[in-house]
Amino acid sequence: MQLTKGYKKLIEEARARIRTLSLEEARAKFGDPDVVFVDIRDVRELERDGMVPGAILAPRGMLEFWVDPESPYYKDVFGSGKELILYCQSAWRSSLAVAALEDMGVPRVAHFEGGFKAWKESGAPVAAREP
Repeated sequence: MQLTKGYKKLIEEARARIRTLSLEEARAKFGDPDVVFVDIRDVRELERDGMVPGAILAPRGMLEFWVDPESPYYKDVFGSGKELILYCQSAWRSSLAVAALEDMGVPRVAHFEGGFKAWKESGAPVAAREP
């Protein structure tokens, strides 16, 4: 099968137009009450590796539904007006997710370089997933 555009090109195009924070910028925003960290990884990844303390889980497959106030799956946190910082394991899925949310008109949304892997390796706080 020959694709007209592969995942690498999709990520490249997304990154060219979205806001990407450095790991240092993301760490500096940790604990800010006007910021919500949003983990878009699969729940099994969270159970295995932990997560940013206080982050909310919004699995990538449900994200657009949780963000849209007209969806029966809408979550109030996405309408809070707070800055949303999305992350996944390596900043691939989060690149695509931020682009999708920007396309939907969500303000103040970004992700950070390197994803959770870089966060964890930098010694930033990590918590076990809460049930």
